[in-house]
Amino acid sequence: MSDIKTIAFFGASGGCGLAALKHALAAGRTCIALCRNPSKLTDMLPPAEHPNLVVKQGNAHDADDVAACLADPADPARLVGAVCFSIGSPLNVARMTVEDPDVCKNGAAALLSALEALRGRGAQGRPRLVVVSTTGISEHARDVPLLQVPMYHVLLRAPHADKRVTERRIAASGEDYTFVRPAFLSDGAVPGREIRVGVEDLDKGVESKAVGYGISREDVGRWIFENVLRDGGRGYVRKAVSITW
Repeated sequence: MSDIKTIAFFGASGGCGLAALKHALAAGRTCIALCRNPSKLTDMLPPAEHPNLVVKQGNAHDADDVAACLADPADPARLVGAVCFSIGSPLNVARMTVEDPDVCKNGAAALLSALEALRGRGAQGRPRLVVVSTTGISEHARDVPLLQVPMYHVLLRAPHADKRVTERRIAASGEDYTFVRPAFLSDGAVPGREIRVGVEDLDKGVESKAVGYGISREDVGRWIFENVLRDGGRGYVRKAVSITW
């Protein structure tokens, strides 16, 4: 598959999305990022230093705002080559939930609605939807260590329910997708550390397995760019991919 030249980012002001964005910019890709507060991103990535970054203000739950990021700036009649979708909501440990338990599925609905609207207006293209999901939600096999199971099923119950619905909604849409399911996330890149990969077909089951305790957000972003966003990652089309150290 040829290199993807234009990528839309939703959730790129931090975490895995920001890490993937930095790699895409360094590789010369045209990147369009939607942010509620653009200055949060441009303070980290100044426009003068990143001329191939377009930052738009808006809400990832608003289909019109999302649609504004999905057209290729060089050819508005074509859609971007890929979408990196990594929106989320802060964890409220005291309440054992997240601030917005519907953040991902509502964002996915807006994304799919925006794609449908643009195609209805004649836009061409089939972008790969790269969605940052999570381990712990497989319907086919346990993909987290036994010691982490209680935490996943109690503290992370709400965000995991949201991720499940998001995956199902996108998988049922007919779009080409890759669900990236990282192990428990931490900060701090470890470039020399091996990243193990498990692959699952949502309908047919587990193709290969990788179970581990964690991985950094920076390494997740690097893996996403190098293995999917850079050239489409043909081996991961319509697959869920678990990654861990």
